[in-house]
Amino acid sequence: MLVKAITGSKKYWAWLVFLLLIIGSGFSCYLWQLNKGLTITGLSRDVSWGLYISQFTFLVGVAASAVMVVLPYYLHNVKVFGRITVLGEFLAVAALIMCLLFVIVDVGKPMRILNMIFYPTPRSMFFWDMIALNGYLLLNIIAGWHALEAEYKDVPPPKWTNILVYISIPWAVSIHTVTAFLYAGLPGRHYWLTAIMAARFLASAFASGPALLILLCYIIRRFSRFDPGREAIQKLAAIVTYATIVSAFFIGLEFFTAFYSQVPAHGMYTLKYLFVGLEGHGRLVPFMWIFVLLLIAALVILLNPSTRTKDGLLQLACAAVFIAMWIEKGIGLVIGGFIPNPFERVVEYVPTLPEIMIALGVWAVGLLVLTLLYKIAVSVKEKAA
Repeated sequence: MLVKAITGSKKYWAWLVFLLLIIGSGFSCYLWQLNKGLTITGLSRDVSWGLYISQFTFLVGVAASAVMVVLPYYLHNVKVFGRITVLGEFLAVAALIMCLLFVIVDVGKPMRILNMIFYPTPRSMFFWDMIALNGYLLLNIIAGWHALEAEYKDVPPPKWTNILVYISIPWAVSIHTVTAFLYAGLPGRHYWLTAIMAARFLASAFASGPALLILLCYIIRRFSRFDPGREAIQKLAAIVTYATIVSAFFIGLEFFTAFYSQVPAHGMYTLKYLFVGLEGHGRLVPFMWIFVLLLIAALVILLNPSTRTKDGLLQLACAAVFIAMWIEKGIGLVIGGFIPNPFERVVEYVPTLPEIMIALGVWAVGLLVLTLLYKIAVSVKEKAA
């Protein structure tokens, strides 16, 4: 099946070359960072997690969302998801690879990661996050590949792969729960110190991940002979709708708790900074209002069945949900949590150009992995059809 990844049209190869160029540019900037250290980034004493960790946090949710197609298919026998289950698993693989790469580029010296292996600390959330992410990556690679190989050979998948799938379902929830605990377990950061942080993470994950999968299904339908199925897409759209509503509700809870209690430290300052600015600082304000507008527009389309069933409008809604959740969790949540600092001063964070190029390079690696895996999967499914 691997041969199918290196056969394709001129457009396919042009896309691969484009991704390789971005990867090369990002890697050259990473070599510079490896030589000079994190001083080339916009990180500081006051904002120690920036673009890298914000992308990591968002992509963990995309990876966890694969359970939204695996669980209905294997536990509830929703047959229409059978055509796209492997697509969800391979999306999780690509997202997890990006997550691990963002951790590597964030720690400065990558050899420091070995400390978690040689000197494990079970009391640390970082240790359990490493176990959760690498275990989930391995589960999806093995289960997804063997299921696709069985389809290629036109035989039933090995029964032991079902065991791995059943294990991966709670494991998917655990990877984003543990990531949420990394934030909620820091008492010095009041914006993150909330009991619903894990619930917020899962709700946004189950909105953004399936939204991206719907967009990928439309791309696959356009550029191949394989049709993921309209019914499967519409069921995913329903999941996106409910998850987006729940995610918006959880964000509203944070506003109520912060402003009704009138306790400035517990979220008031951070939310003011994000949405109206604080002490003359407000670089994230335009992004957060774009998030609000995109969320409203997406819900208007998704809540109305007559608009949700139209392909063009559904694609717009899914793109709006994905971008909105990326802004809220990939920028606002992480960076906003550092404002104000423990001395109640506002120190803003702006990523540098090398930092952005490294992040784009990691995204390009993920897209390259996803493209190759989807090329194999779609080729096998076209043959099976």
